[in-house]
Amino acid sequence: MRWMLLLFMSLSLPVLADLDYVLKPRQIAEDTWLLEGSTDNFSKANGGNIVNTAFIVTERGVVVIDTGPSKRYGEAMRKAIAATTDKPVILVMLTHHHPDHVLGNQAFSDVPIGALADTTALLHQQGDAMAENMYRLVGDWMRGTEVVLPSETLTPGVRNFGNHDLRLLSLGGHTGADLAILDQQTGVLFAGDLVFYQRALTTPNSPGLSVWLADIATLQGLPWTLIVPGHGPVATDSKPFEQMRDYLTWLDQLMRDGAANGSDMAEMIRSPIPERFAGINLSRYELIRSVSHLYPRYERAQMTRVDSTADK
Repeated sequence: MRWMLLLFMSLSLPVLADLDYVLKPRQIAEDTWLLEGSTDNFSKANGGNIVNTAFIVTERGVVVIDTGPSKRYGEAMRKAIAATTDKPVILVMLTHHHPDHVLGNQAFSDVPIGALADTTALLHQQGDAMAENMYRLVGDWMRGTEVVLPSETLTPGVRNFGNHDLRLLSLGGHTGADLAILDQQTGVLFAGDLVFYQRALTTPNSPGLSVWLADIATLQGLPWTLIVPGHGPVATDSKPFEQMRDYLTWLDQLMRDGAANGSDMAEMIRSPIPERFAGINLSRYELIRSVSHLYPRYERAQMTRVDSTADK
């Protein structure tokens, strides 16, 4: 029996040892580092590292923006920060409640974790189910990961950290509770998942594409110099906003027309995707998901009530 146990351990330990995110911070502005994920879908190959997280080394300490998809990622992020600066982490800011942005919270449970009030409420409601789904999607990368709720409520306005003033904006197009952060010293805009770039957007909690379009206009109107999307490469020009506006407008019109024409969901998910979106990763996959999330609303909007208009 003992030899069987030793054999099992010899086979499993190398596998676990390979579960290394190998996070390499890249400086994108003064005092500002990015940990850039892929634009792929969740998989056991990437451990859920499809997200952009970041940290700012301020005079008062390190401010972390999002903690990644797992406890293991959060721990790797903490090590990457320690290898970059000897200043302590003083605050985590969560842009929204989706699992790839918040399930690294355990590694930062010794410092304040801040989020919008509705983000905390959504994580409380959906966190366990999202974590379970992540376990199914990425397997052993999630070992030991549990949901840790924010300990501080963030509100819109400017937070001063000595040499960095961070402007916090409360928006809602992606989840109903979306935090964007503008560093007023460097001009770096952390847009969270309000901006996807070269990767199709996700819509499971969106209150509506018109809300999201309004948020894009708000963000584009800020005095930014560099855009950090929640997913995809950083940009120094407005192309991420232009792509988002184009894609959201197309998706909204597609479902409006489909509902007006009486198309069913199966027809909608087979809709042709414009050639100009060919370079956007996972477009077909996310179209299928967006139709399932949003199309029933468009269908309901086409329905005419007869009970309130009938003659009495």
